[in-house]
Amino acid sequence: MSIDDRLRELGLELPDAASPSFNYVPVILHRGIAYVSGQMPKVDGEVRVFGKVGAEVDLETARGEARICILQGLACLRASLGSLDRIERILKINGFVASAPGFNAQPKVLDAASDLLAEIFGEAGRHARAAIGAAELPRNAAVEIEMTVAYRD
Repeated sequence: MSIDDRLRELGLELPDAASPSFNYVPVILHRGIAYVSGQMPKVDGEVRVFGKVGAEVDLETARGEARICILQGLACLRASLGSLDRIERILKINGFVASAPGFNAQPKVLDAASDLLAEIFGEAGRHARAAIGAAELPRNAAVEIEMTVAYRD
């Protein structure tokens, strides 16, 4: 089954790949490794949920935002690779969670991203990970995720 077929089976649709607003590229391909820049949880090209998790944003909403970040990252990978079927393995994700003082459930937020990658790619979607609390994120987003992915030539 192709990854696009798997996405359809899960009822998921990738957004258009985001265009950078600043001086960076969305994906660097180098020697079989794809480095995906930090992805914001954009819907129709815009961040829709603002604030810190544990204050303005609740845990379940933040988990949904983490899933959106992953879909955005996969859209950028598809644009760079031509097909998600070239992905050999998700190696690592780094997740940043805008966190209110005292909020320490960043791993629970990132579990939503990890679960989604495992649903899509199976064992190849299981990865190393960092879940980092941040004082602020660009555009006042609640979550940002970057990925490192192995791909086939």
